[in-house]
Amino acid sequence: MADRISSDHPSVRTVRATLSKTATGVRLDVPSDDRDAFPVDDVVRVVLDGDERFATTQRALTGDELSIHGVYDTPDVARDPSGGENRLAEWLADRDVQTGGSVLIDVVEPEFLYGLRAPGETAYYDAYEPPSDSLSSIAKNLDE
Repeated sequence: MADRISSDHPSVRTVRATLSKTATGVRLDVPSDDRDAFPVDDVVRVVLDGDERFATTQRALTGDELSIHGVYDTPDVARDPSGGENRLAEWLADRDVQTGGSVLIDVVEPEFLYGLRAPGETAYYDAYEPPSDSLSSIAKNLDE
């Protein structure tokens, strides 16, 4: 059974991302100082209001920042979002976060599990260890 931890637990690192508008919607920009907390171009689990979803972090076209362009229902849609609904946009609308505003990203398990919350909110996460590398590679091969 997974342990339940809060966003203010000492084991949870919190990164402040900035909301930016794009031609197709919104994205979260992660500062270059915090990029070590995220894998690049890999699918990770993201908790939105207690629901586990999926996202990819992408390197910015210029600079060392990373971006999250969306949060989706499945890993496949996170890899190719053309046919899926971006849950990030609706989550942001419910919180009235404006362009240039902050969103907190909790690093629950680096390179595996993250959580999004608005400043001032407290979130709770089911913390569990990621699958072993061998299981991850088997799952990745099945997805392809």
